[in-house]
Amino acid sequence: MELLEILGSIINGFALPLKEEHKLFLVRALIPLHKPKCASVYYQQLSYCIVQFVEKDFKLADCIIRGLLKYWPVTNSSKEVMFLGELEEVLEATQAAEFQRCMVPLFRQIARCLNSSHFQVAERALFLWNNDHLRNLITQNHKVIMPIVFPALERNTRGHWNQAVKTLTLNVRKVFSDVDQALFDECLAKFQVEEENKTELKANRERTWKRLEDLAASKTNEAELVPRFVSSVNLASSSESSG
Repeated sequence: MELLEILGSIINGFALPLKEEHKLFLVRALIPLHKPKCASVYYQQLSYCIVQFVEKDFKLADCIIRGLLKYWPVTNSSKEVMFLGELEEVLEATQAAEFQRCMVPLFRQIARCLNSSHFQVAERALFLWNNDHLRNLITQNHKVIMPIVFPALERNTRGHWNQAVKTLTLNVRKVFSDVDQALFDECLAKFQVEEENKTELKANRERTWKRLEDLAASKTNEAELVPRFVSSVNLASSSESSG
């Protein structure tokens, strides 16, 4: 932790343009430090070092964001909230060209965060739209981003258990509808068709299982009846013989 604090000061003093060995240090040493479970112990200092790099050279933003996505926590909600906070700081220093390079995988991950059952993760992801710089980048690239995140937003409005998340979702939804109502309507129509297809698929699956269960039950009954029938025949035969 103390070492990262010292590194932060050293990185802050790096001359421009950054040397290749400094960039390699970022990729091979700093970004992988996001992986350990204990990262929360030194996360603030690590995040500071990462942000220093992108502020020194905004072209590193794509590399850093992809690194964050690579080590994104799957089951640790508190760590996920920290990742979202760092992501916002990195995006704050990201220019349009770098943003466009990574926006598809980035917003796929953000969409997953939007639908998180852990309300703090969903809430922190929705707060990204409160950042003016990021909202401008999203608006400029809404034709790519809206179709990616729309299903997550719509699922939240229809079924998220947390009211604050629902309210924030409606605000973000409105941002998109104000930017491009036609695309918004298109995304909504597509979502509704996909949901209907899912419902139909689920119903078909349930009907199939019901048929299989009924068939299995009838086979079981047959299996029970055959020995009884054989037993009855044998009994009748033995009665005739004795007679």
